[in-house]
Amino acid sequence: MLHYEKSFLITLDLGVFHIVTAGECVDPLISGLYASSFLASSRYNFLYSANFAKLYGSSGWSPSPRDRQPWLQIDLGRKYRLRAIATQGTFNSYDWVTKYTLLYGDRPDSWTPYIMNGGNSTMPGNWNYYQVKRNVFHYAFTAKHIRLLPLAWNTENGGKIGVRLELFGCSYDSYVVQYNGDDSVVYMYPEKRSRTLQDHIAINFKTLEQDGLLLHSEGIQGDLFTLELKRGRLYLHISLGSSVVHKVSGRTTLTAGSLLDNLHWHYVTIKRYGRQVNFTVDSQTVTAICNGDFTHLDLDTQMYVGGVIEQNLPHLPTTPNFRGCLENVFINGINIIDKAKNEDSDIRIPRRKKMHYACRDILLKPMTFAGPNNYLQVPGFFRRPRMFVKFKFRSWDYTGLLMFTRFADDLGALELGLSEGQINVTIFQPGKKKLQFAAGYRLNDGYWHTVDLAARDNLLTLTIDEEEGSPLRITNPFTIRTGDRYFFGGCPKTNNTIRKCETKLNRFHGCMQHIFIDNEQLDIDIILQRQWGRYAELLLGTCGITDRCTPNPCEHEGRCIQSWDDFICLCENTGYKGEVCHMSVYKESCEAYRLSGKYWSGNYTIDPDLSGPLKPFEVYCKMKSYKAWTVIMHDRVDGTKVSGSSIDKPYIGDVNYWNASWDEVTALANTSMYCEQWIDYSCYKSRLLNTGNGRPFGYWIGRNNESHYYWGGTFREVQKCGCSINQTCVDPKFQCNCDADYRQWYSDKGYLDFRDHLPVRRVVVGDTNRTGSEAQFTVGPLRCHGDRNIWNTIAFIKPTYITFPTLKPATTVDISFHFKTYRDHGVFLENSDDHLKNFIRVELNSESTHNLVFVFMVGDGILNVTLRSPVPLNDNEWHFVQAELNVKLARIKVDYQPWAVTRFPGQTFVTMQFTHPILVGAANRTLRPFLGCLRGLRMNGIPFDLEGKVNEEQGVRRNCTGQCLNATIPCRNSGQCIEGYASYTCDCNNTAFDGFYCHKDIGAYFEIGSWLRYNIRKKPITDEAAWANWIDPHYDNFSLGYNDTADDIEFSFSTVHTPAVLLYISSFVQDYIARMLLMYKLGLITHKYQLTHRNLADGYPHYVNITRHNRTIKTQVHTLTTKITLVEDARFDSPKSMFMGRVMEVGDIDYEIQRHNAPGFIGCISGVRYNVYAPLKALFRPNETDPPVTTQGYVSESNCGAFPPVLGYVPWEVDPWFTTIGEYFYIHDDLGLFWITGELPFFLIFKYSLITYKGSYHTNEPKNLESPSSSRPLTETLRREKKNLPEIEEEFRSD
Repeated sequence: MLHYEKSFLITLDLGVFHIVTAGECVDPLISGLYASSFLASSRYNFLYSANFAKLYGSSGWSPSPRDRQPWLQIDLGRKYRLRAIATQGTFNSYDWVTKYTLLYGDRPDSWTPYIMNGGNSTMPGNWNYYQVKRNVFHYAFTAKHIRLLPLAWNTENGGKIGVRLELFGCSYDSYVVQYNGDDSVVYMYPEKRSRTLQDHIAINFKTLEQDGLLLHSEGIQGDLFTLELKRGRLYLHISLGSSVVHKVSGRTTLTAGSLLDNLHWHYVTIKRYGRQVNFTVDSQTVTAICNGDFTHLDLDTQMYVGGVIEQNLPHLPTTPNFRGCLENVFINGINIIDKAKNEDSDIRIPRRKKMHYACRDILLKPMTFAGPNNYLQVPGFFRRPRMFVKFKFRSWDYTGLLMFTRFADDLGALELGLSEGQINVTIFQPGKKKLQFAAGYRLNDGYWHTVDLAARDNLLTLTIDEEEGSPLRITNPFTIRTGDRYFFGGCPKTNNTIRKCETKLNRFHGCMQHIFIDNEQLDIDIILQRQWGRYAELLLGTCGITDRCTPNPCEHEGRCIQSWDDFICLCENTGYKGEVCHMSVYKESCEAYRLSGKYWSGNYTIDPDLSGPLKPFEVYCKMKSYKAWTVIMHDRVDGTKVSGSSIDKPYIGDVNYWNASWDEVTALANTSMYCEQWIDYSCYKSRLLNTGNGRPFGYWIGRNNESHYYWGGTFREVQKCGCSINQTCVDPKFQCNCDADYRQWYSDKGYLDFRDHLPVRRVVVGDTNRTGSEAQFTVGPLRCHGDRNIWNTIAFIKPTYITFPTLKPATTVDISFHFKTYRDHGVFLENSDDHLKNFIRVELNSESTHNLVFVFMVGDGILNVTLRSPVPLNDNEWHFVQAELNVKLARIKVDYQPWAVTRFPGQTFVTMQFTHPILVGAANRTLRPFLGCLRGLRMNGIPFDLEGKVNEEQGVRRNCTGQCLNATIPCRNSGQCIEGYASYTCDCNNTAFDGFYCHKDIGAYFEIGSWLRYNIRKKPITDEAAWANWIDPHYDNFSLGYNDTADDIEFSFSTVHTPAVLLYISSFVQDYIARMLLMYKLGLITHKYQLTHRNLADGYPHYVNITRHNRTIKTQVHTLTTKITLVEDARFDSPKSMFMGRVMEVGDIDYEIQRHNAPGFIGCISGVRYNVYAPLKALFRPNETDPPVTTQGYVSESNCGAFPPVLGYVPWEVDPWFTTIGEYFYIHDDLGLFWITGELPFFLIFKYSLITYKGSYHTNEPKNLESPSSSRPLTETLRREKKNLPEIEEEFRSD
């Protein structure tokens, strides 16, 4: 198959060949016109006349305030090709138009509305009087006359309609010929044949007919080129030749356009290069690759233009000849109409009929009912005994009032209505039951339909589309006396006359023309000029219907249903959902199902490209706790026997996978982390890879149709089998068992596991044609696990962005990704054009860490959708974001929160023509950079390889790792590193230290008799909480508010005085922990242990750490560690208070504690922490107005008990909190650091009791933290507002 790429330097636009140059066809067309070229429905006064409506003029046009349907019309003098329009308001005023409709045509009484993409005829206007609003037409059109209809305007400060405008385009040469259905123009090819690799054909046409042949030519080898009109749509049939040998048909059919029978000019361009064809009708372009293998179009003799007329063949059997006008017919640069007009020798006119080289328009005077209150009221002949009403209509609506009239003499009324696509006839008679009948079928199909009603007494006949053979006849008794007025399209709002219009039907929206009443055609212009009729919200002289379902806006084969101003998509049985059937209803992989909570194996439907073009398919998911296997079966699992094949005529065994196409299976393998497929070749005198001689007899074909000459169980591209790796081949001279060519059954088998080569598409066997040769191959199911996209993760640690190729999403885009960050703002991704007139952007809003914003400009200004999350999104947890933008709405969601949605008005069209690369991590010019982690980014189902853009120097790191991973100075003393990605901070809340790195000791000096009390709990725990904790120990952090089976205590101290109690932790049930003596009392029996023989009352700092888990206690004094095991109770119940210096507990105190309690501790203690409680930090660094700390005596802040840090001191020059070199803590000089006054041994004493009393308590949780340096821990997450602490309720256990 050959592929070609070529640029057309010479193009044909609207039938005129010209060289494409930058900035062409934008000449101003109005500025040079005379005043006589301007016409308007009215004027405000002579200073606001129509001829003042030139851009940048000193005034502007304004109509009379009494003008019900104002318009401004311009005669360009000749036909031009139009590309854009620009408008302003009236100079120096409050007068400007905000919305308008543009009509164009070749005559001033026949108009074509300009319809924007999406079917909207309302164009955006101005927002002040001086700025220019420029609208570029999405396809160029030709016109001599232009009419502007203001729809909305500024009304503030006395504003009114005000217009200045300019049109941009260029001159246009028109070559026209008229066809009547019995004529044709035939172009004779040079040398009686045409052989082309590329073609460029252009033709313009307008017609009232739904069917007709435009172009036709054939070749004797089956080549074909036909352009025909069918049911108002254009069909291109092209064939580059059919292969009889391979039974391949080369015919390809493309379809474009809709409602082309509206007598408006339509512009057709066909470009072909080789097998690629672009087919354009107006603004719709269809692209296809021709069937077959040929690239040249071989046509014989001639090309028919407008119809086929030969002897005994007035037209093609299936298609009538064209009736209407053709313009600028160019076939590969040949101007066919100009040649025909000049009677060139290569042009033949069948029957020598005279052609008319001008277009004689038929004056139809259609009207458009397009408003919410539209109606037309016209007069009728009063009291006639016969009624005749005839008209044509076209519409998409299911229901609507077509015609209503009230009979004279109060005889009742007659109503014609559209209901469910049928014409309903209803006759109302006073005092009688109404008569109701229906005729027709699917008349709301957008085509013109004729309604012919004739009625007299007791007889009514209704004919639809002039089918005389099957009219509807009503012969019930009723009396006809015609009324004096008829209503079409609806009833007026002010409807108080005697013969008023009454109906329950909706207003009709669509077009009407050719209205006859009592066999006389209405001239609507005369009736309105003489004020014989009335109307509202009616557009005269044009039919503004448009087909919103062509091309189909519903994706993935969704069915489109439309009304006059909107469409809906039916997505049933497509596997997709949403307004345009864009979003898949299935997960992308078995791994995604597992992560969503589906833990059971079975059949699942997956969609590897999600919203992409591939269809979902069913697979078997084998779920494991840590991964999910995806298994796809096929038709080669049971083995295939092969004989009679040779290396020149091999057997090719295609592998057909169940429920999935080749592209779908390939997409699954491509997105998986790992894939494998078993392959087995069993042989009897049949060689496989032919490893001894070179050219392989057998091989397999995988992804991208690439042939692979290695077998299962070995490495890729080594031309070996698995036995050579294991050194188990039957003949060591060969790399495969089968290559030994023995008359005995052997096999080569193993797993193929190089994912980028899988799945297996074909197996080729080429050595079974010798006598006795036989082979059988088996291919196992494709097995894959993992999802490369879900865990494709990077971290942005510097302000930067990465780029991907620009997105070309047509009219729908969806975005999904996961993110985590501590930052309060940042742009996740952006895609735009060169001037930011088209862009999409998803960002975390800096105004609030709760706001996720989807900002876009894809048509009518900058819009956004803001999701306001109830929780902050910068909590450094993974959040899943989904966003979607289509012609109906824009929406965004995060995690499981509801969608935030912005709906667009009907007839909206989005234009996503992006030219810049996709930026991920920041906006253009690195504005508002995102610092954090991203993973699993997809756009329109396409996964982005984020890890492929890793660049440490630019600040893009693989996996979700920031500055905490390789911090220059790690957080000290168990401080938690808070990732900022570009920087980091240390959370010291769970420590007894302070400072940027949690490296600064917080200590105190205790004088004689001084003490400190820290209240842990205010009340004892309840019996219910204690019982719940016994039943479920893992629930203890929530039921008790603390962990009663584990303790972690650390501090450092220095002193020269003994005895002393350094730390005492009391309980509501008389359990306690005491340090110095070090004592656990979980009962009454005491055991005493000496932990060190070293004298610790030497005035130097000493470090102590004691941890307990259940019954195991580990102690550390300096570097000396000891392990102790308790015998019975392993719970420390209901802790109440911590004491330092002296124990001032109310109630009984253990004798050992009393013996060491006087005169109390004298010296320094630092870094005191019990689990998450730090009493000295709460005293000297409080984070609440009423900290639970009480002191008595002289307790001052000092670092005299600080133990030297193991990691060394933090240099002052790298400490962000450092203020001055002279900073120091006062160290007391009365400790006697150079002499020893006594010995302080360490003991551990235990007491056990057989009876334990559990008290009750009330919970008072701590407040949420305000800063990382506060003394309350972040891990305490039972959130309630903290009130002033009440007095602690003392409770004692009875003896």
